[in-house]
Amino acid sequence: MTRHNSRNHSWTRTSCLTSIFIALTATTGHAQTEGERVADRAVLDEVIVTARRQSENLQNTPLAVSAFAADELFSNQIEDLGKLQSHVPNLSLHVGDAANAVIYLRGVGQIDSISFNDPGVGVYVDDVYMGRAQGSFLDVMDPARIEVLRGPQGTLYGRNTIGGAIKFVSARPTNEVEGYVEAGYGNYNQIKAKASLSGPIIADKLMAKAAVAHSSRDGYSQNLFDGEDDFDKESNSWRVSTLLTPTEDLSFYLVVDGSKNSPDHSRTPHTETPIYSVPAGGFVAPTDDPFVVNVNYNTLERLKTFGAALTAEYTINDLTFKSITSYREMDYRTKVDLDGIQDASFGIYDFEDQDQFSQELQLIYQGDRLSLVSGLYYFRENDITFAGANAPDFFVTLPVIGVFPYPIINAGRRDQTNTSQAAYAQLKYDATDKLSLTVGARFTKEKKEVTSAGEEFFGTGVTTAEEMEAVFGTGVGYGRTSFTAENDWNSFSPKIGLDYTVNDDVMVYASASRGFKSGGFNGRLTNRAQSFDPETLWSYEVGLKSTFAEKRVRLNMAGFYNDYKNFQLSRFSANPDTGAFESVFENAGKATIWGLEMEMTALLSDALTLNVNAGYLNSGYDEFLGDFGIDVSDARHLVNAPEFTSRASLTYTQELGDAGTLSINGAVSTRSKTYLTVSSSEVLAQDAFALFEAGIRFTSADQKWDVLLSGQNLTDKKYREHGFDLSAAPGVQLGYYGAPRTYSLTLRYSF
Repeated sequence: MTRHNSRNHSWTRTSCLTSIFIALTATTGHAQTEGERVADRAVLDEVIVTARRQSENLQNTPLAVSAFAADELFSNQIEDLGKLQSHVPNLSLHVGDAANAVIYLRGVGQIDSISFNDPGVGVYVDDVYMGRAQGSFLDVMDPARIEVLRGPQGTLYGRNTIGGAIKFVSARPTNEVEGYVEAGYGNYNQIKAKASLSGPIIADKLMAKAAVAHSSRDGYSQNLFDGEDDFDKESNSWRVSTLLTPTEDLSFYLVVDGSKNSPDHSRTPHTETPIYSVPAGGFVAPTDDPFVVNVNYNTLERLKTFGAALTAEYTINDLTFKSITSYREMDYRTKVDLDGIQDASFGIYDFEDQDQFSQELQLIYQGDRLSLVSGLYYFRENDITFAGANAPDFFVTLPVIGVFPYPIINAGRRDQTNTSQAAYAQLKYDATDKLSLTVGARFTKEKKEVTSAGEEFFGTGVTTAEEMEAVFGTGVGYGRTSFTAENDWNSFSPKIGLDYTVNDDVMVYASASRGFKSGGFNGRLTNRAQSFDPETLWSYEVGLKSTFAEKRVRLNMAGFYNDYKNFQLSRFSANPDTGAFESVFENAGKATIWGLEMEMTALLSDALTLNVNAGYLNSGYDEFLGDFGIDVSDARHLVNAPEFTSRASLTYTQELGDAGTLSINGAVSTRSKTYLTVSSSEVLAQDAFALFEAGIRFTSADQKWDVLLSGQNLTDKKYREHGFDLSAAPGVQLGYYGAPRTYSLTLRYSF
């Protein structure tokens, strides 16, 4: 098994273990919350989650789940999913190269942004599965809470989620008039505004809620080519919901939402290695500052989403019948400069239109000793992607000839339909007052149908992506290639678990479950149907949920072992005959992943709260078949699988009498060395680093006013979070960097 070099991680390991030691010696978690008071002594609040599709106490839930309530999300300025990364052990989460959510849990995920493959970690909005990675990097608007479930979730959730699930739960309408208005300003000319209004239309029968949000900022990078910024943001989103309760036993919850992000420029990676320039006749060196670029193909980035979901629920005695009907659509268009210089060497465009329909029917039974969650699930997705390269300065290096211009102006259209049908059931039986058995199973049938075609346009007078889209298939282009293919897969995914309640404050559990992710076809190819098989994963987990020190300390721990087969991997290579760029997507091997996790929250005093989480991940390929079928597992590391992750924060709260409350928070998060590409490029690997953040929050005595001053990455650390190894063609390695130092002042009025 491949292991990381311990020398690269020594300081991070020390930091992580020190955080754990401090927490333990303080008799000290995760859910940062102001505890309630019992007998004039502060204690931790209960955390309620719906990880198993029923409301229950986090401490009674026998699986690894992290939960974040709305107030905690506000205090920590978690304004998009990426800000969750440091708050969950063994989580890697950032926006990718094409507005896609790159999510890895315990080393399981998917780095590729193209629509022909499925996410490894599912994102759910009000129990509706998001079919594409684009549109899944959510802005956090008017949440009730966010839950992160680690490990396979196949026996309870939508499409099978092999690595885990992130659940966004929106705040429901209320029977009392309430709401808030929020505004903020930060560096990089960041402007943010949010508002929410909720209340009854017909008292106790019909309630409604509306929420809107705006977020904009200048780009983090400067583009020398035109003097403008790069990777800016201009996002608007909204949500309207109604809750109809004709009787106490019957409810209808309708949510309609939409968003649009239309910045001036896309996100450009920084060249980490020199690249040959045909016009210059030599190599161009990268700039010293990763936030300075010099590119000419970054002028388009637009993402629009729309969705509607209706949840109907009827309860009779111990039975609940639930129906979740949903429709969503997404429109994405981008141009990305992947040569990293002002030449037209490798400009990539991607225009994608996607829509999805899902229907889920659930039967839930809650008895004295027996409970059941069962369901039927149907999902259908249509995706049309028009993509290609606009690279008239592209070149290849051939023997004897040397550098040879190889102009590329081409396009491909892929029309894909994905269908998933499943039946699932999870039963829990309380054998005694302390011992419970959980048994679950899911049968899934997936089908994918694809029609793909490609054309060349160099020399035809067609020079832009928009022109290629307009004339594609009309005979203007040449060298047309195409294929039509379909395939289907069946999977049986069982789960078994035991949990034992030691006493009112301690529970231990163990489980084994199987995860599945369907196969597909390499969508970057247009001349042949290169298929890949489904992934499977057996996960074994043991855990501890505990509360002690008179309910002032919460400690949750988990250990796991994953046996991962048919690993789906995307890599880039060069055609051995022409030297041209070629994408490979295939089942490259097997992997073993095991690790430990802990989350702790402790009230050190009535005024001081400590939160610590830490994760350890030991991962490696058992088999990795590269070019020519050669096993290169000894030279490869899993993507986005750092050996150590940790975060520790302290919050001090001071009562100010009739004025209100002042809270001061400081935190440090660490990550050990992380490989960002399938090639395990050392150039693009990110060495161990730490990030510091802090915040000061004032809340008025009537809890109507909040003022929050916060800052992230206070030391302005420059660190890579994403990468492209294009060393095969066109001969460059590219790095995407995380946000620099940011700070903002936010004012909120609640009523």
